[in-house]
Amino acid sequence: MVRFALFGAGRIGQVHAASIDAHPGAELLWVCDPMTAPAVALAEKYGATATSAVDQVLADSRVDAVIVGSSTPTHVDLLTRSVVAGKAVLCEKPIDLDLARVDACWEQIKDTEHTVMVGFNRRFDPSFKDIRDRVRAGELGRLEQLIIISRDPEPPPAGYLAGSGGLFRDMTIHDFDMARYFLGDVVEVQATGSNLVADYVADAGDIDGAMVTLRGIDGTLAQITNSRRCSFGYDQRIEAFGAGGMLTAQNLLPTSVRYFGAERTESAAPYYNFFLERYTPAYRAELDHFITAIEQGIAPSPGFADGRAALVLADAANESLRTGATVRVDG
Repeated sequence: MVRFALFGAGRIGQVHAASIDAHPGAELLWVCDPMTAPAVALAEKYGATATSAVDQVLADSRVDAVIVGSSTPTHVDLLTRSVVAGKAVLCEKPIDLDLARVDACWEQIKDTEHTVMVGFNRRFDPSFKDIRDRVRAGELGRLEQLIIISRDPEPPPAGYLAGSGGLFRDMTIHDFDMARYFLGDVVEVQATGSNLVADYVADAGDIDGAMVTLRGIDGTLAQITNSRRCSFGYDQRIEAFGAGGMLTAQNLLPTSVRYFGAERTESAAPYYNFFLERYTPAYRAELDHFITAIEQGIAPSPGFADGRAALVLADAANESLRTGATVRVDG
């Protein structure tokens, strides 16, 4: 049994708490959040103890692992303190918005025996993983092109944007990791963006739509399409194209029921409306992988280096957006 403490009682913290509760090999002991009421509510729901004291959590010898699901500015501190305390860590993306802080964090923990995983849950989506496994097995021959489409149902509130780090570090970072999951190292980034969705996004100095082209180290191309708005729900698709054919993963619906009538055909229920519904199986598979890594003493994947690499690509995309140039990525 792996016993957990959870930092953060917000939306993503609730997802992780439910995943821990659903796993037969996991138990939630602590929910830690400076906001007392949400921490108490979440802890009571799953039979844990609420606190706002980080030291109290990390001093508990029963705690084997922590999940860092708090706000991004707290990630580096909580990750570092947890590793020093001897806890395994699953940290939500991004590790930080500043690459220098990420590198400083690594300098602090690199010589310490540790288990650190970064929360790129989409690697564990059954459809995406199946395509990647089949590409790796050679079903398509050489992979030549990868297309990743990721559109949110609606833009986040203005208050969220202020601390998000911008579209590339907040939203596209998942897609950068997915591109690396298929392509390996990426050596070139070219990005363009737009403001067509909400005026307050532009007012915050951010973009609400983007297209990014990546080149893998072997020449494979990837295209990422993002939008902060999608009228038909949470749009999450992948297409892998190679010398021997193509594999695609389409959007998911709650059921497979279709309606056929005089006024319309092939009519179906809307797509899942947000990541909480769409990626529940992926979050649970992610936790299972983390627990297996702890129990077997192996390094989980994606790890710290993957978190850093995705942030490097986000920074390169921002530079390309600013300059209009293709940016070379050296690591």
